[in-house]
Amino acid sequence: MSLRPWTVDDAAFVYDLYSRWEVQRFIGREPQVMTEPRQARALIERLRSREDGVLGYWAVRSLPTGNLVGTVMLQGIRISGTPGPSDEIEIGWHFHPDAWGHGYATEAARLVLTHAFDSGLTRIIAVAHPDNTASHGVCLRLGMSDAGRTARYYDTECELFVIERPGHAPAASPGVAPER
Repeated sequence: MSLRPWTVDDAAFVYDLYSRWEVQRFIGREPQVMTEPRQARALIERLRSREDGVLGYWAVRSLPTGNLVGTVMLQGIRISGTPGPSDEIEIGWHFHPDAWGHGYATEAARLVLTHAFDSGLTRIIAVAHPDNTASHGVCLRLGMSDAGRTARYYDTECELFVIERPGHAPAASPGVAPER
């Protein structure tokens, strides 16, 4: 498995990925599938404009086949009730159903966590829909702690997972009180 930046040549894969309900059903407060290929090209351009050397969105390729299998991201997360990203950093992933169950999400996220910590970040979070048990499992395999349910992010209720850079003393969470 390898990671690389997205290119406009990847639009067909991005459209295939995000036009599937089984991929989109747990993404966002009101999940929606892509309905036109031009949406994929626009998404790639938005994602590429957000890369800063540490944060970014990467295409995940299977090494045996060279085929794209999904995406992994490291980004500022949006706090509920606010318009843009915060200083809290989120890791996330979306994979094609044909790639589910092969360990790609865990392997790609592990690479991105190493990159984040090597770049000086000290705390990374992940949020997942309460019913997205596959993503919960990835978080736990990454060594993330389950911090409970919260509505702090994305104006919706989600499960919160947290990991601190090894050797770094945990910071007090900025107003995050897990809800159960």
